[in-house]
Amino acid sequence: MQPLIQTYTSVQITSDSHLTYCTNIHPGQNWVTTFDALKQYVPQIKARVAEKKSFGLGLRLSNKASEELGLGENLNQFKTWLSEKGIYVFTMNGFPYGNFHDERVKDMVHAPDWTTDERVAYTNRLFDQLSVLLPEGMEGGISTSPISYKYWHDGKKATEEAFRKGAANLTEIILHLYTLEAETGKYMHLDIEPEPDGMLENTEEVLHFFSDYLVPIARSILINKLGIDEPQAVKLIYRFITVCYDICHFSLAFEEPEDTFAKFSKAGIKIGKIQVSAALKILSNPAGNDMIWQALSQFNEPTYLHQVTEKKGGKVSTYNDLPIVLKNKEQFEELRAHFHVPIFMEQFGVLHSTQDHILKVVDYLKNNVICRHLEIETYTWDVLPIALKKDLSESIVREIEWLVSRL
Repeated sequence: MQPLIQTYTSVQITSDSHLTYCTNIHPGQNWVTTFDALKQYVPQIKARVAEKKSFGLGLRLSNKASEELGLGENLNQFKTWLSEKGIYVFTMNGFPYGNFHDERVKDMVHAPDWTTDERVAYTNRLFDQLSVLLPEGMEGGISTSPISYKYWHDGKKATEEAFRKGAANLTEIILHLYTLEAETGKYMHLDIEPEPDGMLENTEEVLHFFSDYLVPIARSILINKLGIDEPQAVKLIYRFITVCYDICHFSLAFEEPEDTFAKFSKAGIKIGKIQVSAALKILSNPAGNDMIWQALSQFNEPTYLHQVTEKKGGKVSTYNDLPIVLKNKEQFEELRAHFHVPIFMEQFGVLHSTQDHILKVVDYLKNNVICRHLEIETYTWDVLPIALKKDLSESIVREIEWLVSRL
């Protein structure tokens, strides 16, 4: 197989490798709101970046929007609209279950988590809908929460129980995807997305979850329910449960892309989707940090969690939200903040971004095929500091064009 980037033509990379942006940046309280936003923005963006080609879309549906999409002829009508506009859906964002705009989200972005039946039902419904929308012969994927928010589970016993329940519920997804592939011929995978203060937030925690929880628990269930042997069961686990490598999130873990990719590959863990995103990087100023604190305070907004990480003595520490750091204003060498900033900007006055991590991933992809789905995920346009707020369509186009030029 040729390296991913060598055959890059436009927004579609090859017949089975694709680049898009995630529509979680648009309002999506219900299906009407979601569809109205898609009709407003997507055709004009396509006209700019893929005028005479098909345009792949990273679709985000809230639980309510997904329920309403399943009513009457909504799904067939949406599929017809996509076809008429030359748009196709190959990946979805199934991480935020509820509303993701215009109200406080914070840690509730994980709710309901993977210990609940609600998360299973929502995700299975999304896969049912993706199986209808996904073009024939194309691979599909849905990204999701890293099991739960770690501070909801107090102590080792509660944490282990959450991992066990999460692994059992993920097995329900494996069974559903196994059945869907048999019925439709379409291969789809669930992409677990590690992030700061999630129960999975770095490479080692992902490896630990697979080896100590997911594989042993799912293997036993699959053998019993499908009547298959152990090697077949393990193969299904690694086929249907993959990782969403969000570049912003792994940069916050102070991990180098090449190291993570090598460790996952050695363990047999596939990367189902790469989300192209950048975090804030805050470098200490020898002349004084007053200007830095002032600039950083402009990113302190009440909607999303903006965890801040710091590496000291080889260990990464996480502050669970930006206000904690702004209040204490302790001395530092380098901080990184979970605020998805425009990927085409390397610097924001005295602040910087982790754009360099994006470029490292791009360089790696030029010689290695590790993933067929690339999705730009800057969802914070409406909460950026005023100086960074631009026309939304123009901003999306600029991000796509910047990434295309680097690829």
